[in-house]
Parts: sequence; C-alpha cells; structure tokens
Amino acid sequence: MKKNNEINMESRQVVEKIGFILLGTIILSFGFYNFYYLNHITEGGVLGFLLLLKNLFGIHPSMASIIIDFSLLLLGYKTFGKEFFFYSLFASAAFSLTYDMFESIGPLLPQINNALANALLGGIFVGVGCGIIVNTGCSSGGDDALALVIARKTSLSMTKVYMLMDGMILLLSLSYLSADAIFYSMIASTLSGKIIDLFLAHTKGSLRFVTT
Repeated sequence: MKKNNEINMESRQVVEKIGFILLGTIILSFGFYNFYYLNHITEGGVLGFLLLLKNLFGIHPSMASIIIDFSLLLLGYKTFGKEFFFYSLFASAAFSLTYDMFESIGPLLPQINNALANALLGGIFVGVGCGIIVNTGCSSGGDDALALVIARKTSLSMTKVYMLMDGMILLLSLSYLSADAIFYSMIASTLSGKIIDLFLAHTKGSLRFVTT
C-alpha cells in the first residue's frame, strides 16, 4: 500500500511538473511572438539568437530552438543530470509547438504603437513564462547549460557570463534592428531577467540550486 501511494505521488508530481512546463511555455511563446517578434524587440541568450536567425536567414524559431537547445543542453548533461536534461528538452519542444501555434493564429491583441509598452509587456510575459519553467527545476533554453560550461572553464561568474552572452546577441541584432529597438530590447531583457530572478529566489527546485 505504501509503495502504491509513493508511485501515485510520484505520478502526480510528474503530471504537475509537465503541466507547469506547458503553462510556462504558452505564456513565454505568447509574449515572444505577440510582443517581441511583431514589434522588433529582441532578447539576449537563445531567445534573442532565435529572432536573429529568423530575421536574417528566415530560419523558423520552432525548429531552430529544438536543435540549439538540444546541442547546448548536451554540453551540460553530466552537470545537470538526466532529469533536468529531459525535462528541459520537453520544455524546448513545447516552446516550439506553442510558438508555431501562435504564429499560425496570428496577432491576438490590438497593435500597441508604443515601443516602451511593448518592451515592458514582452518582458513581463517572457519573464513569467521562463520563471514558471525554471520553477519546475528545468530550463526554458540551453543558455543555462552553455553559461555553466563557460563559467566552469573560465574565471568568470555566471552573472558575467550571462551579461556577455546577452550583450553579444544584442550587438549582433544591430544587423537587423535599429539602435532604438536595441535600447527597448535591453529594457525587455532586463525586466524578464529580474522576474526570473524573483522565481529563482522563491523556489528550491530552481537552476540556482542546480548550477551552484
């Protein structure tokens, strides 16, 4: 009886975890498409790189995210562990499917002709979506694995690695975005990062505990 109860509890935890990952990816992809992509706002990390590939080479984010995230998560497989790795792959696949869904549907909100409002709303949606995913103990993208590997191989802290990665993506994004768009992208990226930090500060199963 005790063993059956333990199995049922584990099953409920898995279902709950998958449910939160799906919720997070829906919120993330909604904000990513409706506020970032449609309004020429970008992010740092993998999300910003996906937009860079989309705008420069026409590579669809839903396909690119799976390939990029799998490659980056594979780098940190030994450090993160099997459970983190596979749940993160699931999150990446869920993002691809939900982003493709929102792109197929098209814009769901009236156009907001205010760059600051779009940056703030996008940062909130992306931050909350990523935060919910991180709260389950996995990653919404492969940047975390890459940042960990770089931090381990150099004397740089995780925070500095993230800043460098985001800075590089934003600089590369100048190839298709104006300086004004990059400015608002920095606002969106900073806001989403702060929101994710709030999730990290209030959870035990977060990337903070995986990577420290």
